[in-house]
Amino acid sequence: MNLGLSDADLAPRIAAGDREAEAEMCRRMGPRIRLYGLRRLRSPSAADDLVQQVLLKILEALRAARLREPDKLVQFVLGTCRMTVLDLRRSSYRQEELLATFGGDLMPDPPPMPRLDDRHLARCVQALKERERSVVVMTFYDEQTAAETARFLGISEANIRVIRHRAIQQLRACMGATL
Repeated sequence: MNLGLSDADLAPRIAAGDREAEAEMCRRMGPRIRLYGLRRLRSPSAADDLVQQVLLKILEALRAARLREPDKLVQFVLGTCRMTVLDLRRSSYRQEELLATFGGDLMPDPPPMPRLDDRHLARCVQALKERERSVVVMTFYDEQTAAETARFLGISEANIRVIRHRAIQQLRACMGATL
């Protein structure tokens, strides 16, 4: 719904409690905020979060009539975006700094990985049926996707995933894994 109002007309109407003006402001400013977020944060999900945070801050400020110059609504939104991104970066920097300082105390070293018996694994792979062995080798050794493997073997991607799943279960059983 386009109210036919300028950006400057929206601020006083929002301060007066006009919910349609709030919706119109969100509709107009949301894409601009998202674009700013995409450029600065380089993540679609982070940009979406930025839109929500900034719109909440803007609506709170407009409802409380804290915008002195309503004709500068766009600049106010841009400034709020800038400050929110700076806060996010500062927070991220602080988290990284704290993890670097105290992370070793918080997260113990992982237990050592058991040594894999290569010969035993080779025997287990050889014990698989030819099609299962082909799927496992193409997936994990050749690093092919399910689609590429399916095209090569002439079967569906779903069938490839089922064969791979069953083959992995057989390998686990053969290797004596307890997962």
